[in-house]
Amino acid sequence: MARSRFLPDNFTLALLGTVTLASVLPASGVAAQALEGLTVAAVALLFFLHGAKLSRDAIVAGLSHWRLHLVVVGATFVLFPLLGWALRPVLLPLVTPGLYTGILYLCVLPATVQSAIAFTAMARGNMPAAICSASASTLLGIVITPLLVGLLLPEAQQQAGAAQHDTLANIGRITLQLLVPFVAGHLLRPWIGGFVQRRAAALKLVDQGSILLVVFTAFSAAVVEGLWRQLPASALLGLVVVCAVLLTLALVTTTWVARRMGFSKEDEITLVFCGSKKSLASGVPMAKVLFASHAVGAIVLPIMVFHQMQLMVCAVLAQRYARRGI
Repeated sequence: MARSRFLPDNFTLALLGTVTLASVLPASGVAAQALEGLTVAAVALLFFLHGAKLSRDAIVAGLSHWRLHLVVVGATFVLFPLLGWALRPVLLPLVTPGLYTGILYLCVLPATVQSAIAFTAMARGNMPAAICSASASTLLGIVITPLLVGLLLPEAQQQAGAAQHDTLANIGRITLQLLVPFVAGHLLRPWIGGFVQRRAAALKLVDQGSILLVVFTAFSAAVVEGLWRQLPASALLGLVVVCAVLLTLALVTTTWVARRMGFSKEDEITLVFCGSKKSLASGVPMAKVLFASHAVGAIVLPIMVFHQMQLMVCAVLAQRYARRGI
């Protein structure tokens, strides 16, 4: 029997299991230091594979839709941050200050790549444009996200220490950990692209395993510092409400803008699915660079909740779009 689209997928269940394990048996001391080094290597491999998957033909085919790409970038790096900042009087009372920091961080993240493209394909949208927009968002996020964090979250960065408060230094660290492996993978695509495509299912485990490893190390540090003692159940419920509000506003706004600007239905689909998503794969590694280790757990928690919510809601939307004209 097929699993209901409203139930968590296997990766979300694995995330919940990872958080549970880190809560019960958090890594500390020498083990935590060893995991930190391992996570750096795992994240580098993750972005190396993403670079190897990116087709240059798709980039060229998608570049002609520059108006669409500008709107996607605007939704990702302007609309979301404005929503998180402007709605502070409404959102902050629903959660703790630490979770609200995570919500603002969620708002400045780049869009997803894999799920945005998958839902665009399912809905029969503009696939080349989706590949180009989602990939560009990831690369732009390496520079834009640290800049926006420095603008919207200066207090949180100051708590991370003076060394991590330097925005240019953060961009350099993120470039080294994420962009360099991504570019290397893309440059090697002529030789390894076929191998990556043929083993996409197996390499997906590498993708997900890398994220799970980073989540485990982040939550281990947070649990050691007393994360769960500081988070009441009411704040977790409030977090779900906040994520639902942000996702709803993003979906409604991107749909309205697409129709207002006269985009085709295929381009509307691309804007809705690329402009309303936030990347867990980019967000967790960046958080470990931008924030203190003990704060990362609470900061990435909103991303995990939003991740599952966007998958469930967009699965329903994609099916509705796919049924048009049938």
